[in-house]
Order: sequence, then structure tokens, then C-alpha cells
Amino acid sequence: MIIKSAEFIVSATRPGNYPPEDLPEIAFAGRSNVGKSTLINKLVNRKNLVKTSSTPGRTQLLNFFNINEQFVFVDLPGYGYARVPERVKKDWGAMIETYLTTRTTLNGVVLILDIRRNPGEEERNFISWLHENGMPTILILTKADKLSKTNQIKQTRIIEKSLSVQPEELICFSAKTRQGLDRVWQAILYCISISNESKEPT
Repeated sequence: MIIKSAEFIVSATRPGNYPPEDLPEIAFAGRSNVGKSTLINKLVNRKNLVKTSSTPGRTQLLNFFNINEQFVFVDLPGYGYARVPERVKKDWGAMIETYLTTRTTLNGVVLILDIRRNPGEEERNFISWLHENGMPTILILTKADKLSKTNQIKQTRIIEKSLSVQPEELICFSAKTRQGLDRVWQAILYCISISNESKEPT
């Protein structure tokens, strides 16, 4: 994928602040500090389009980015461990659910997991919720370079079993080596193309 432009649009907390529903959107979700911002930056070939931080919970808003004037990436607040009050976490949950259930231009959700960590109940529940709501879901296992090829295979099988998914549904990704980058783009563009086809007049 050739990236000609990647620009921040707006940060939002509620539908009244969202940008107009002019372009298809792909949302990025995942546990705090799982490498969400790094993945987006690598996809668009920018170092700092999305600010990265070693402090979990730094992303506290829905952040919208226009890519090539063709589609929009939406960076969602991380869930799970984060150095913020419980009240704030609950607000994030409501904010994310409102976006996911009301945004008509949302074409798919990229769910990011750290390959070194076994999925928890939050991940299983989130995937089930996405499937129940008919939302195309792309599962990415980040930080693959932290494991040997043998351990990547071993850990991927554990995650497959935990999430009850097929091997082809998981994409191992490394920002350092670019492993899986093309597959991630293929999955994203597929979600966008399928949605566009369904909206074409018959």
C-alpha cells in the first residue's frame, strides 16, 4: 500500500464530535500498551502520526486519521491495565461501545494482542461481541520479533485455542522486522472493499 498522505483529523469523546461520515473507517482496539500506536505508525510509514508512550492508558480519546483521502483509521483507547481511575476506565468503555454501535462508516475492527500474553476474558468477550454484531474483525499478534520462530508457532497455537479461531485468522506482526505488514494491509483493504461492494446500488 502506497501512502501518499496521513493526517490527524480530530479527537472525540462522543458522536457530536466525530468527523462527517464521508469515508470508510477501520478502528484499532487492544489492551493498553499492546503496540496499537506503533502498528498504525508502521502501516502509514510515519514515525509519529500517532503518539506512542511507555505509560499504559495514554490514549484517552477516539483519535481519527485520514489516510490517502480514501479511508480513516480510528485509534481507540486501550482497555485493561492503565494508570487511570476506575471511573475513567468506565467512561472509556461507554465511549468505545457508543462509537462501535453507532458509526455507520465503520468497516472493521483491528484487535491487537501481544503475542507473548495469553488472551484474557476481556479479549474473548470483545471478539464475541464483535462477531455477534456482524463486525469484520482482524486479529493481530504484535511484538512477534520478541519470540523465536518456534515459539511464535507455539504461542500462536495457544492463542488459537484460547480464542477458538482458525490459524489463518491470526496475523503475527513485528514493527521491527515488518513481519506481517503486507498481510495486515491486505486484511484492512479487504474489509473496506467488502463494505464498499455491499453499499453499491443493485
